[in-house]
Amino acid sequence: MIHRGVQAVGRLDQDTTGLLLLTDDGKYLQALTHPRKHVPKVYHVTTYDPVTPEQIEMLTQGVNLHQEKGVFAATDVALLGTHQLTMTIHQGVYHQVKRMIAAVGNKVEKLHRHQIGQLVLPEIEEGGWVYLSEQEKQLAQNII
Repeated sequence: MIHRGVQAVGRLDQDTTGLLLLTDDGKYLQALTHPRKHVPKVYHVTTYDPVTPEQIEMLTQGVNLHQEKGVFAATDVALLGTHQLTMTIHQGVYHQVKRMIAAVGNKVEKLHRHQIGQLVLPEIEEGGWVYLSEQEKQLAQNII
């Protein structure tokens, strides 16, 4: 399955689950990971404490992250339950979602990347993998 030159598009922390793309196309890798491209990444987040309306507002307006320049904002936050939300980001700095949640006074219990660009994680077992369909390959190429 794995061939020479295959690299991960971005990374997932050890305690984060979800979509991880692998490619041997350097141009595609650069397009998905370069900050100037602003490729959206959608995460499902479970928090230890209930999520408040004030926390959602702070996440969408932007927070400062320790040792990072600028303000980091989620472009979309949707509450799924008292302790669950979806969050869309366009950057990708180290532990960004966890740090943003901490910056608003909460803590991540579970983190799952559901989507990168237009590519949505299919229903597969954790640890499983699939090749992209032709339609998904076209969606991936549209990013470049």
